[in-house]
Amino acid sequence: MSVSILTKLAASLATVIVTATAANAFTACQVTDTGGIDDNSFNQTAWKGVQDAIADFGIEGRFLESQAETDYEANINSLLGGQCDVIITVGFLLGDATKNAAGANPDQPFSIVDFAYDPPLPNVLGQVYATDEAAFLAGYLAAGMSQTGILGTFGGINIPPVTIFMDGFVYGVDHYNAKNGTDVTVLGWDTETREGLFTNNFESLDDGRAFAQNLYDEGVDIVLPVAGPVGLGSAALADELGTDQLMIIGVDADLY
Repeated sequence: MSVSILTKLAASLATVIVTATAANAFTACQVTDTGGIDDNSFNQTAWKGVQDAIADFGIEGRFLESQAETDYEANINSLLGGQCDVIITVGFLLGDATKNAAGANPDQPFSIVDFAYDPPLPNVLGQVYATDEAAFLAGYLAAGMSQTGILGTFGGINIPPVTIFMDGFVYGVDHYNAKNGTDVTVLGWDTETREGLFTNNFESLDDGRAFAQNLYDEGVDIVLPVAGPVGLGSAALADELGTDQLMIIGVDADLY
């Protein structure tokens, strides 16, 4: 399910880069969220789009990694001043910092992943996708594959780009139950109360392992971690236990 989303993301970034100005005089700059440039998620995929444009069109590209949320504004501001033809910010949590910088610098083009402004900002391309639809299919499939009848999910931080995956997953399971007269349940997220399991970070592989272990201990045999690199910790546990015990569904990138 993630391949088409990532392909669209890379294509969108390439379109921004190629159409904005002449390729041979173009520099694309990226600011990551705290997951880092090699997060096996949107930071890494966005940078792959820049790298593809470097290889295909001869542009220049560079990135700044944010170690904490307090770095967002400083990193964006350090890229202003004409050195970057487009500034790509990655992650919902950079929404405010990107908006402020875009408003103060109306001639500077921006693109932000996982955020769209309403009303739109004239110099910002927001990139959001219907990830709940992909997660719906994953939930339906997982419900049909589960041997225990108990599925699990958890998120990194309780923000819309995370919970949209969790919503779709639960709705897919509900649809499977309605179609097949089953009673597969999902632990970790309640679509009505909007309460669930969250690691409150997008970095800790230990948290990913611990959350998956806790769900496994409750009878879960398939887990959807929506937490960027944190999900790699869950995948490591599943690899140790074996696919007959625990399976993981990856988001943003293929965890296989």
